[in-house]
Amino acid sequence: MFPRVILKGTMIKKSQQKRRTSPCNYKERFFVLDTQDLKYSERRPGKKPTLKGCIALSRIKCVEIVCSDVPIPCSYKYPFQVFHDNHYLYIFAPDNDCRQRWVKALKEETKFNNLVVKYHPNFWMDGRWKCCHQTEKLASGCNEYDPMGYASKGPLPQIPEPQEVDIHDPGQRVVVALRDYTPTGDNDLPLHKDQEYILTDTSHAEWWTVQDNMGWYNKDICRGEAEELLMREAKEGAFMVRDSRQAGVYTVSVFTKAPGSNGEKNPRVKHYQIRETNTEDFYLAEKYLFPTIPELIRYHQHNAAGLITRLRHPISQDRVWLRGSSKKKWEVSPTELSLGQEVGSGQFGLVLEGRWRDRKVAVKMVKAGAMSEEEFIEEARVMMSLSHCKLVQLYGVCTQVTQDCPLCLLFEFMDNGCLSDFLRDKRGRLSQVSMLGMCLDVSEGMAYLERNKFIHRDLAARNCLVSKNNEVKVSDFGMTRYVLDDQYTSSHGSKFPVKWSSPEVIKYSRFSSKSDVWSFGVFMWEVYSEGHLPYEHRSNGQVVESLNAGLRLLKPRSAPEPVHLLMERCWKEKPEDRPPFAVLLHELASLSDL
Repeated sequence: MFPRVILKGTMIKKSQQKRRTSPCNYKERFFVLDTQDLKYSERRPGKKPTLKGCIALSRIKCVEIVCSDVPIPCSYKYPFQVFHDNHYLYIFAPDNDCRQRWVKALKEETKFNNLVVKYHPNFWMDGRWKCCHQTEKLASGCNEYDPMGYASKGPLPQIPEPQEVDIHDPGQRVVVALRDYTPTGDNDLPLHKDQEYILTDTSHAEWWTVQDNMGWYNKDICRGEAEELLMREAKEGAFMVRDSRQAGVYTVSVFTKAPGSNGEKNPRVKHYQIRETNTEDFYLAEKYLFPTIPELIRYHQHNAAGLITRLRHPISQDRVWLRGSSKKKWEVSPTELSLGQEVGSGQFGLVLEGRWRDRKVAVKMVKAGAMSEEEFIEEARVMMSLSHCKLVQLYGVCTQVTQDCPLCLLFEFMDNGCLSDFLRDKRGRLSQVSMLGMCLDVSEGMAYLERNKFIHRDLAARNCLVSKNNEVKVSDFGMTRYVLDDQYTSSHGSKFPVKWSSPEVIKYSRFSSKSDVWSFGVFMWEVYSEGHLPYEHRSNGQVVESLNAGLRLLKPRSAPEPVHLLMERCWKEKPEDRPPFAVLLHELASLSDL
């Protein structure tokens, strides 16, 4: 009887360094978990996969996520560990959901093994455990292992007393980022998916302000300014970390109302220098040692441990925007923008390469008369409200029209350009894995639009862009509209691309997420035909006649039968018979072994 496959997918593994002289490296591998083994293979275009490792599930002693503040040196940032045969395998997933699925499945398959009693929640690095500082790699763990638990999060300091937490204080409310976010302005905060942030203001209709979990660090602030800010806040345990006068040294400043020598309340600010041992550990008033400053701060947020009070309320001199914006927040000055060569063109004008705040950007120029400034701002508002790793990100807009700089939009720059051109350039050299990956990327972006009740209306390979890492993202969705009933009917005969359009769009100009699904079927056909145009030798009128007769595009030679069946499901006559993008994403993911 063959083993049943449970999970499979691409992740990054760290070398296990079974010998002291083994190099430390990170390599992309295709992992397969079945009911007997955890296997990983190297996949190279045009070559048969090479099995690089196989771990019998019966030999696994522990599976857990890794909690660490150290920078992750590879592109996937969500590590978990598999302890087997006295070796640690560190695996890095692309997102937290993926990591949790793998940890949960592996725990389920190994829960009756001969497991460890305790495990190490942090990395083995530089000859010691980052969590407990033991220097023997096979030393007993420092945190109790729960084989039935769902990705537990490692040891925490002592929990603060409930009466000391004011749940009505907005500074105590915590929110979790749903996705990564790259800052577009000097005062913006980079967001990291699944990280907690302290919510400080929800009064505005379009944005929130937050502090991150290191909102306590104020780089350019002196002792007097720190005291002024903390005294103004006047909350017991309000604190910040700042640079000391001595280069490379940091100070913790904390506000307290603790009684003085006369027994009366004595509001004041105390300053503690963060000290470092010869072994590069950090501590404050008492020698409770920590390998990093964030870990030190996190501990003293729950334990005074020699300080006059525990660190309760992080204070920052700046607040940062969490979501939404205003026109002022979007606005880019023409003086900040330098324009380079033309890289493309679209319905509304040219697209140029540009530089903005030392960042490479794509600048979409809006030709005179293409749209009013009101329409332009509405497009920017729509696009700024969307943020997903598979959508091309809008950074800002420039509405200060000059002779050299008309209305324009600034987008993230996608080095490999338009997908339709990319497919034609790579014709004959694309693997099944690459083509399926392109469809997965776009289905993920479209599933996000579908969840947020946005319709694209012009999904095609020409409107998708390719990054330097060959990741495909959906673009040109700026003219989508928010629809409460998931349906938009054009009232003024808008133009649409007939060869990518569903019957209800052609007949009634009726757009919906289900008409986007039809277009996605044509997009998949473009990918698997390696950039050929659909209905290449037929006029629009002939295409309409064929669709009315129930005919559909033929199966591309490169498309596996299950992929072609998905295309045909996208091309069902009735919109309600077409699968939603969430289903398409799931079914494409299940085909990743083709």
